[in-house]
Amino acid sequence: MQNSFNIAEHAKANFVGTRYVARELRQELEKLLARSHEVILDFSGMVSATQSFIDELIGVIILDQGPDAVNGLIFKGCSDDIKALLHFVVTTRTEDYRSQKQH
Repeated sequence: MQNSFNIAEHAKANFVGTRYVARELRQELEKLLARSHEVILDFSGMVSATQSFIDELIGVIILDQGPDAVNGLIFKGCSDDIKALLHFVVTTRTEDYRSQKQH
């Protein structure tokens, strides 16, 4: 079963930049991921986001649970900027997670 999680609706904004807002959304997202095989993370309506926001939303999940924890996420409605941020955060935090596990 898929659930959809629209960032703009949950954040009540079309631009998100703080870790504080991302932390609240991540907690909701983690609950959905625990209950559902797939979650559509919908960025439709978002003008942009900061790296800090994306890192707190997705990067923390990777650091805490490992890269496989985000395999159930389907990204939708991403602008080129958001795609670039997602790619950077997922790549960087995956490397960080693997580095932690080696030590």
